[in-house]
Amino acid sequence: MLLVIAYSRGARQTLRNVCRAHEDSVVRQFGRVALFDETEFGAFQALRLREKHDENVQIERTRPFNEFAAVSPEVREAAAAYESRETPSVPYEQFADGTDLPSTESMKGSPL
Repeated sequence: MLLVIAYSRGARQTLRNVCRAHEDSVVRQFGRVALFDETEFGAFQALRLREKHDENVQIERTRPFNEFAAVSPEVREAAAAYESRETPSVPYEQFADGTDLPSTESMKGSPL
């Protein structure tokens, strides 16, 4: 997919217009950000925006996040356990202390 980010008011308006006119090429739109199909037509629309608004439009190529291929089972289990905790106000560091769950420091230091 192509991630298009509009930074100026004019670029945001043009992005909205393109998304309305070419809904079949838009995967998702989030205000100033849109995901376009990774097709030549999607690239054409993204490049049009950047041509018109120059540095006020950023285009990035993305790929879907596969949590089963990118993240260890321990991290997935930690996320599930933390979200099902009995006390919602307990911070993760306190929740994980004294368990086999990974620490925030070990997760911060481990790239995907």
